[in-house]
Amino acid sequence: MIQKLKQLFVSFVIVSFTFVGFTQSVQAAMVSTEQAAAAHTSQQNRERLAAALDRPDVAAQLEKMGVDKTEAQARVAAMNDEEVAAMAGRIDSLPAGGDILGAIVFVFVLLLVTDILGLTKVYPFTRSVR
Repeated sequence: MIQKLKQLFVSFVIVSFTFVGFTQSVQAAMVSTEQAAAAHTSQQNRERLAAALDRPDVAAQLEKMGVDKTEAQARVAAMNDEEVAAMAGRIDSLPAGGDILGAIVFVFVLLLVTDILGLTKVYPFTRSVR
């Protein structure tokens, strides 16, 4: 009985020492006001782009162009912060009052840019021949 208890204890110690090397170190740092504001602005821009894609007229135009709404939303989610800021700036510069042509151009350019970057494959004229 004592022999089995010793084997169990030795096995436990060996396993414990094995996993001691796998501990992770953690570092904490201060987040500056600028970093927090940039993260908040980026999140607001993403929400504005998502709201633009949720509009019924934009969704109808996307369907007419053969683009799935969920795929367009996935592309917006895959964009980096600079691309999101540029697209949000384009939305801000569009005239108010429901200019559908501007929204269509915006969505077309958004999908074209992500197609050229290789993130998606919507337009056949941007695909490379393999």
